[in-house]
Amino acid sequence: MPLIELKNIDKTYRIGDVDLPVLKDVSLDIEPGEFVALMGASGSGKTTLMNLLGCLDRPTAGSYRFDELEVTRLSRSQLAQLRSSRIGFVFQSFNLLPRASALDNVRMPAAYAADRRSLRHVLQRSRELLDMVGLGARLDHSPAKLSGGEQQRVAISRALVNQPRMLLADEPTGNLDSRTGKEILELFRRLNAEQGITVLLVTHDAEVAQCADRVIRLVDGRIVEDVRTAEVSESAAATATSSRTAARPLRRARNGLRVAVGAVRIAMQALRRNVMRTMLTMLGVIIGVAAVITMMEISQGASEAIQVTVTNMGANTLVISPGGQRGAAGFGDRTDTLTPEDAEAIQRECPAVVCAAPIVSARGQIVYGNRSWNPIYITGSTEAFLKIRNWTQLDLGRPFTEREVLSGSKVCLIGRTIVRELFGERYPIGEEIRVKNVPFTVIGVLSEKGADLLGTDQDDILLAPWTTVQYRLSGASAVPVRWREAGHSLPGPSLADRLPGNRQWVRNESIQRIMVKANAPEAIPVATAQITRLLQERHRLEGDETDFRVYDMAEVSNALERTIQMLSGLGVSIAAVSLIVGGVGIMNIMLVSVTERTREIGLRMAVGADARDILRQFLVEAVVLCLVGGFIGILVGRGGSIFVGALMGWPAQTSPGAAVVAVVVSVTVGITFGYYPAWKASRLNPIDALRYE
Repeated sequence: MPLIELKNIDKTYRIGDVDLPVLKDVSLDIEPGEFVALMGASGSGKTTLMNLLGCLDRPTAGSYRFDELEVTRLSRSQLAQLRSSRIGFVFQSFNLLPRASALDNVRMPAAYAADRRSLRHVLQRSRELLDMVGLGARLDHSPAKLSGGEQQRVAISRALVNQPRMLLADEPTGNLDSRTGKEILELFRRLNAEQGITVLLVTHDAEVAQCADRVIRLVDGRIVEDVRTAEVSESAAATATSSRTAARPLRRARNGLRVAVGAVRIAMQALRRNVMRTMLTMLGVIIGVAAVITMMEISQGASEAIQVTVTNMGANTLVISPGGQRGAAGFGDRTDTLTPEDAEAIQRECPAVVCAAPIVSARGQIVYGNRSWNPIYITGSTEAFLKIRNWTQLDLGRPFTEREVLSGSKVCLIGRTIVRELFGERYPIGEEIRVKNVPFTVIGVLSEKGADLLGTDQDDILLAPWTTVQYRLSGASAVPVRWREAGHSLPGPSLADRLPGNRQWVRNESIQRIMVKANAPEAIPVATAQITRLLQERHRLEGDETDFRVYDMAEVSNALERTIQMLSGLGVSIAAVSLIVGGVGIMNIMLVSVTERTREIGLRMAVGADARDILRQFLVEAVVLCLVGGFIGILVGRGGSIFVGALMGWPAQTSPGAAVVAVVVSVTVGITFGYYPAWKASRLNPIDALRYE
């Protein structure tokens, strides 16, 4: 059974509106194990015939059977499988990958082989083939470091790595000197005689053709002479018979992991060819991913800071202040509707409340010796304030007592900032300071809290009994509620009369606000409802009338988080634009790469790569490009978030989720913008690609 059967083959190229016939009614049989020389002058059609025999091109008309397969009916993928498993090519110009070593060039066709040979097996066979052609010591040399004869030997080894049944050599000695040419021809003869490989030489040199057992001459696209110069050796025939018996239908049974690893390896080799261009191409992705990481980490850090601050202030804290809906009683604009007795009633009668504290504030300068300081907060309250603000653990000293509140004692607790500004390294407990010329004794130092979510220093505070702040520092200008409700038009009792010992006046003095701690954050709505009902009853309000407002920290934190999320979303949107720009740059570079590597694509198709292999290769290159850029962007973004946090005082939180998002985005950009160049590369015709200059 012939290995090759051609019947009435025609090949016509269409150039514009003109048909150009190249092969005309060619019929030919080639037996397994033959050594055939295909001769003809330039333009005779010999190269076209070789391309048809090598399944690189299709005939316009006629029948072509190779190893019992009707080639004219095979798909592009099946033709690629046929080239990979049964045909080897040796090109006149060698067509070696310029930046790959001799070993990598030889093993390149194995990446597209149908069998499941391991990488170790492929490397071993590649070394054996290079050793067979005398290049065992030059495995790591690139083509630029090899002579012409050595490059041709590498090309022959590459053609043999997949153990083909037929070897096609196009002018294999055309670029070699006579001595090297004879060595190459002798190598072909040895392969034919010892391994039974069918060899087809395309040449215009009669001396080269004499090495073959059979010479076929073409003139103007027709076979005009077919002469056998020798018989095929018995050993070659036996080998050929064995090969023919082992022939089987085409099928592709590749290992998915091996194909993926091979594709990544090829992609990395391609990207290393031009490191500077690769880095510039990745720049858009690096900037975009870095921006995403920076914004997400700063946003997450800010959210964490808000939660910490809210926890420090009391995540389950409520603030009640005067003012509310205007009703018939006209309480809408009043600012003296809350009393300490309201705070006591809330703590006593609302089951969802842990404790409540009256709050009054003042402004003034603190003086100690020759030092002075204007604190942010001068706050008057009770010991319950410390529980509400999670300040029960003092750094030094003790809190003030209920007796000291009722008596208006001139004692205070101070924050770490005031300690640092007024006392330095001195021990503050027991020292006397003056606030608006009123002496206060320091009895405790509050533990450090740092800045709140608005950046305000929480440690810049002086805390004293509310009665002391109200009577001593704020001028005690307010009139007690019950004094006014009793119908008195004159001011209330004098300051001296309202000082220590009169619990009734203290209980009914107006205050600025009340701070409340609920049982838990989830109990805040229940506590709010209970407080509202209680104060409406105590203030004798009807319906929905209120002379107070109830706020919780969740509202503040939620508003700030929404603002941060909005700003973060704006930053991520800007980063997305950068990613799109980077993706367009990758698409542009990949299109340029397809053009630059057209001959390489043709070579890979000639040695067995099908459209899917080429598509996969360029798509993987784009994804690898984006992934590497993404990982660099993660590092840059992490550094950027740390730098911004240190420079601007913004918190930054490491975000594994942001890194995952960056990787997913990088892969998506690579696939999205790399698909079209990859698809374009996969649609190239192998003949056109090989001829591309």
